[in-house]
Amino acid sequence: MDPLVASLKIAGSGLAAQSARLRVVSENLANAMSTGKTAGADPYRRKTISFASELDRVSGAALVHAGPVGTDLSPFNVEHDPGNPAADANGNVLLPNVNTIVELADMREANRAYEADLQTMKQTRDLLSMTIDLLKGAP
Repeated sequence: MDPLVASLKIAGSGLAAQSARLRVVSENLANAMSTGKTAGADPYRRKTISFASELDRVSGAALVHAGPVGTDLSPFNVEHDPGNPAADANGNVLLPNVNTIVELADMREANRAYEADLQTMKQTRDLLSMTIDLLKGAP
């Protein structure tokens, strides 16, 4: 298979994987303060995503795929807030195990990887266009 087409497939798989990663990070950030609805109920649990490499037999390229979305089993944060409807008998509220600094760093990394894949696709498209132009001018 053409190396330029293979590079498009690789970059495209990276775009899809980073897009899935950004969706998970966005969900975590949106629920960073989501407590349980009743006293003693568990709050939102941080989600994680993993990636897997898979060989594309047609192009021979190693593509990346977003794996299943999992949950972070680290302990919840606890805050003393007796007026909260989710507070237990001691006035403690379980808060999600989401660290916004970690999520923002993960979002920035995913965004940069997405932009790099997008740039790869643009450059490959330009190379394909130049190749077609050269072939048009060939005798």
